[in-house]
Amino acid sequence: MTTESSGEVVTLGAGCFWCVEAVLEQIEGVLSVQSGYMGGTLENPTYQDICTGTTGHAEVTQVRFDPAVLPLEHLFEWFWRLHDPTTLNRQGNDVGTQYRSAIFYHTDEQRSAAEASMKKAGESGSFSDPIVTEITPAATFYSAENYHQEYYQLNKAQPYCRMIIAPKLDKLGLNS
Repeated sequence: MTTESSGEVVTLGAGCFWCVEAVLEQIEGVLSVQSGYMGGTLENPTYQDICTGTTGHAEVTQVRFDPAVLPLEHLFEWFWRLHDPTTLNRQGNDVGTQYRSAIFYHTDEQRSAAEASMKKAGESGSFSDPIVTEITPAATFYSAENYHQEYYQLNKAQPYCRMIIAPKLDKLGLNS
């Protein structure tokens, strides 16, 4: 993974950003991932603010990718696989609006691709319940605190990483 400034950016909310980051940083064509917050009203939120569930922000991962290597449609296929988009404001034991499923699009083309991808995922038979993912314009991205960045890579022995993230990576056929 590189940290080049080239590529296209999309912002995804799929529960705990530690999990999303751990998956997406392994996908070929992803240039960089950064955990943060988006979609709320509080300026410069902290993790403590987000945890109150009153800011309106979601935990998100901002993904910079090379569309020549990883077309947006394929990135969205990973998005649908890496979380349960049918649970409202919840992923596993993580509950609250900050854990909602969301695609924050940066262009009209991304919006159209997200809507088409969600329709395809909903019709795929992969989910027994309706998809509740919000598709909404990107707003100000606030980077999460430094200790949240590369969390899984730096904290693999931590219980949440061992019990939640590692099995998710294994299930998706990625390195844990």
